[in-house]
This record gives sequence, structure tokens and C-alpha cells, in this order.
Amino acid sequence: MILVTGAGGAVGSALLGTLRDAGQPVRAAYHAQRDVDRAVAAGLDAVRIDLGEPATLPAALRGVDVVFLVSAMGPDQTRHELNLIEAATAAGVSRVVKLSVWRADEELTPIGRLHRPAEVALQASGLRWTFLRPNFYMQNFSRQFAASIRTTGRFAQPRADTPISFVDVRDIARAASHVLTTDGHDGRVHALTGPEALTYDQAAEVLSRVLDRPVRFVGLSDDEARAAMLERGLPAYHADALIEVSRAYRNGGAETVTTAVRDLTGREPTTFEQFARDHRAAFL
Repeated sequence: MILVTGAGGAVGSALLGTLRDAGQPVRAAYHAQRDVDRAVAAGLDAVRIDLGEPATLPAALRGVDVVFLVSAMGPDQTRHELNLIEAATAAGVSRVVKLSVWRADEELTPIGRLHRPAEVALQASGLRWTFLRPNFYMQNFSRQFAASIRTTGRFAQPRADTPISFVDVRDIARAASHVLTTDGHDGRVHALTGPEALTYDQAAEVLSRVLDRPVRFVGLSDDEARAAMLERGLPAYHADALIEVSRAYRNGGAETVTTAVRDLTGREPTTFEQFARDHRAAFL
């Protein structure tokens, strides 16, 4: 049995569908009871867990062999993931596949520094482990930037002209499914990227072509970007973390393209243009 934490998130929900399509025994773990109720009504094995409440974890882990570990980014993330690792060890889980973040071992950003202690704990736990470290999600465009693109024909981010090897969440899910259901991944770290690295300006050019109308990237100063994030209702902690991620990307290193998606899934990773075509309706 595979337990998928964060089953309501972008990666978790995509992974859940991939595993179900493959006929794998899977249990979906959600934070909100309403999501559990919907999943159960749809015929899923689903449970409610709160990673901040260790007492909710043993029942979810009963009969589980492998855990896919992902949790919400925030100041309590590290503690939450350590709770799950401790509970998985006590429950006799054999393996944990952790969704981490690009270059987490370098601890360049607050987000990397949230993930790294859980990686270190897994390495010392005696559990078999695998880390997946994806780069910037393509789906951030369709989730975070789409409304602005629809209404103004532009999207704004902290000013940057360095390329990023954006990766499609669907490819992350396919890679995770392979790692969860096959052997040979213990003690390995897979850095997941798309097949190319693009600047935000180049991404705007792709979107313009796919949508058949102009789309423009607007580079903001860090202060302008932070103010815009806060105006949209993003908590200050998250805004500050994202600004620091942008600064790290600005210094280079996000342009690296790996073959991990192809190596794990046997198929070419999704191009940004194909992603844009598949999600075209979100931008119109």
C-alpha cells in the first residue's frame, strides 16, 4: 500500500491519478475532512491527517509499505515532515519518497532550508529513501499567472533574465509513480526538469504564440514584487521566501536541464509549449 500525503495538492493529486490508472493500491491523505469525504464518495481509500498532530498519523500508516511525503510550505513544514518520518519509522514503513525542492542540499533559500532537515532525518532514519527535487513548476503559470494574463495580457515576477528549466507537474507525478512502484531508487536523488530552459520573456513569447495574442513579462523590483504579493493576500512569510528564491535563481543554476524525467518514465518531458497548449483554456 502506498500512502500519498498532500493528495489535494498539485503534485499529490496528479500522482494519485497516475497510481490509480496503473492499478496500484493507494491511500490518499488529506488535511481537510471535506476532501476525504469527496474522495471516499468517489471510491478512494482516503484518510484525514494533520502532520502537526502526530496522533492522526498511525491510523493513516496502518498497512502502508511506501510513503510519498509532501507537505505545505510554511514555517511549520520541517516539524510536520519530521513528525511523519518518526511515525513512519514506528509503523514499520519500509520506504519514503520525499518531494523536495531544487538544490535543497545547498540550502540557498528559505524553502530549501525547510526541506533539508527532513532529507537529513530520512538519511539517518534507517528507512529506505529517495528524494525528488523538481525545478519551478510550469503549473505556476496556469495557477498563479493565468488571471493576470487573461485580463491584462501580462504577468509579473521579480526582475530576472536568467533561464529556468520549468518542469510539468504531470511529469513529476509520472516520475514519482515510477519511483514508488519499482526498485533501484534507494539512496538516490533525482533532480527533475523540463527539456529546455527559458527566460520569463521567452515563456511570454511561447504563450503569445499559443494564445494568438500578445503576452508580456513585467519584471518588478523585489520591493515591488513583495508589495504585489501581499496585496494579493499572500502571507508575509511566503512572500519573503519567494523573493529569496527569485534572488537565488537570478544568480544562475536554475537553467540546468537533466534527463531524469526521461530516464525514470521512458518518455520525453513536456515542453513549455505543449504545457501551454494543454492548459490554453486557463489563459483565455
